[in-house]
Amino acid sequence: MVLALALVAAFQLGSWAFHQLTGLLINILIAFFLALAMEPAVARMSARGMRRGLATFLVFLGLVIVVAGFITLLGSMLAGQIIKLVEGFPDYLDSLIHWVNSTFHTKLRRVDIQEGLLRSDWLKKYAQNSAAGVLDVSTQVLGGLFQLLTIGLFSFYFAADGPRLRRALCSVLPPARQAEVLRAWQIAIDKTGGYLYSRGLMALISGIAHYILFQALGIPYAPVLGVWVGFVSQFIPTIGTYLAGALPMLIAFTVNPWYALWVLIFVVIYQQFENYVLQPKLTSKTVDIHPAVAFGSVVAGTALLGAVGALISIPAVATLQAFLGAYVKRYDVEDDPRVEGHPGGTSGPGPFARLRQRFTGGDGEGRGHGQGQGGRQ
Repeated sequence: MVLALALVAAFQLGSWAFHQLTGLLINILIAFFLALAMEPAVARMSARGMRRGLATFLVFLGLVIVVAGFITLLGSMLAGQIIKLVEGFPDYLDSLIHWVNSTFHTKLRRVDIQEGLLRSDWLKKYAQNSAAGVLDVSTQVLGGLFQLLTIGLFSFYFAADGPRLRRALCSVLPPARQAEVLRAWQIAIDKTGGYLYSRGLMALISGIAHYILFQALGIPYAPVLGVWVGFVSQFIPTIGTYLAGALPMLIAFTVNPWYALWVLIFVVIYQQFENYVLQPKLTSKTVDIHPAVAFGSVVAGTALLGAVGALISIPAVATLQAFLGAYVKRYDVEDDPRVEGHPGGTSGPGPFARLRQRFTGGDGEGRGHGQGQGGRQ
């Protein structure tokens, strides 16, 4: 009884600790895959005589500079467009009121609408809720920055101390297991790199397609918006598509409200094309897994870990499939028509073949047999 109670208490304690550390474990998992993605560049620079820590720092510095520059450019562009939208809001409102009056034969005025909004209880409640939610937003922003710092710190250590980490892991295993661990590690590096390559290729295709649309509609900052849509929609899972399409729609609305609708329609159509045509084919070629397996792994990863699971599910499944493939014994398949999906096998001609024989008088053997019988008669 004492042993059973001790086991139950240990299980409860372990379950409580696991739930408390779930966020940290997810951050470490993201950092590990980020380190795997940086491993080829770091290893190449280290092979040329550079210290591994310095090589990792340079790769990190390059990533930070690119991301910071991109965010700064988009922030300045977005701020300018918001100012333009606020300044032109009265004109947009006048055009909307004119359309409503001419269509529904009403007599609305902008002054009446503004006074009604200022006196409405909805606006007061919205202002109060916004003021009360400033603290929550600030807390979430600080929490997000802390998570980014945690992921960056762990990924730096994983990449810089990769050989030491592999040596420490292999030191507690027998030689046969060491070879398996190192092979699995190398497979994970290759599959993660292939996955990032496919994501980068899809980001390039998406950016070019949306750039052509923005340029055709005359939307300003078309090249930057194309890069924004391509990057955000591919490297931010689950909500990346909506974030990517919101900014072009906002800027298109400042040019012509109908352009925002065209942008929305194109984003939705292209997303379906990417999900069901482009992504499965590119993923199957670069990561070497079946398109159905890739799609199912994304669905399963999202159900288990949310956005993080959607991002790392494909390289994780590809690594597991390639590692376990060495332990599955395969045999040669016999030349059977049923393998290729032809029914019937060796059981005789099918119904369509029998129908054709009936209308054509049968095959050569049947006709010869019939002629022989006629001659004997």
